[in-house]
Amino acid sequence: MSKALSYEKLNEIIANYPVEKPPIVSILQDIQEEYRYLPQEVFPYLSEKLKVSLAKIYGVATFYENFSLTPKGEYIIKICDGTACHVRKSIPILEALRKELGLNQEKHTTDDLGFTVETVSCLGACGLAPVITVNDKVYASMTPEKTVELLNELRKERNHDHQ
Repeated sequence: MSKALSYEKLNEIIANYPVEKPPIVSILQDIQEEYRYLPQEVFPYLSEKLKVSLAKIYGVATFYENFSLTPKGEYIIKICDGTACHVRKSIPILEALRKELGLNQEKHTTDDLGFTVETVSCLGACGLAPVITVNDKVYASMTPEKTVELLNELRKERNHDHQ
């Protein structure tokens, strides 16, 4: 499950940066790294602490694609759908993951916050197509079957970690 928001932790993150002209992007990145998304409560808190308008902070968070305002799973699986991966059948891999996890085009994260599935336009590993990453670890030459096997291993690992 999602980590509870700690204002003490937010203060630690903010303290790593200069008070004058605080780097909003860096602060948001650190917060997202800690919580796997940007909880809504951080926006008014940051606005007050950094003396920056709420609109500006929210604008930064929504401008950059890598920021998420909704919780993401413990395992973030990215499927490349760039030309090389698409031609080598990345879509059946995406379909297998969605079917296996009960996800779809609108729903990207499992209810238990175990897994998030996202498509990206390039992972920069075209020679290894089709490629997926799990928390930035690259898995090359994937098939729907290999992907389901990997998913089952991740589920076992996750169940073991949560006991």
